[in-house]
Amino acid sequence: MHVLATFGAPTARLQDAAGSRLFFSDLVTQLGLTCVGEVYHTFADSGGFTAVLALTESHLSIHTWPEHGLATFDVFLSNFRHDNHATVRRAYAETLAFFEGEAQAYAEVLR
Repeated sequence: MHVLATFGAPTARLQDAAGSRLFFSDLVTQLGLTCVGEVYHTFADSGGFTAVLALTESHLSIHTWPEHGLATFDVFLSNFRHDNHATVRRAYAETLAFFEGEAQAYAEVLR
């Protein structure tokens, strides 16, 4: 399953790359996933950031635009031997809660 979402959130949350890094690290561990690499980049002009976590199961990414109060988020888990629907949905729900977000667009893509 692949979740693609856009949500609104407070500026401070959308600029907190360091806090997000800790959150996503904990989330990956709690969900029993395996991170094999990550990249975080903060944009000096807006304080927004982009983060991509490569997982053995696939990936998780977020892009924030604090100047617009928005973030885009996606998580994809591809394991043909295990149903990951609940895990993908939980990753999204916990991310939305961490960012104190309000959903604006949400799509699930079955692969």
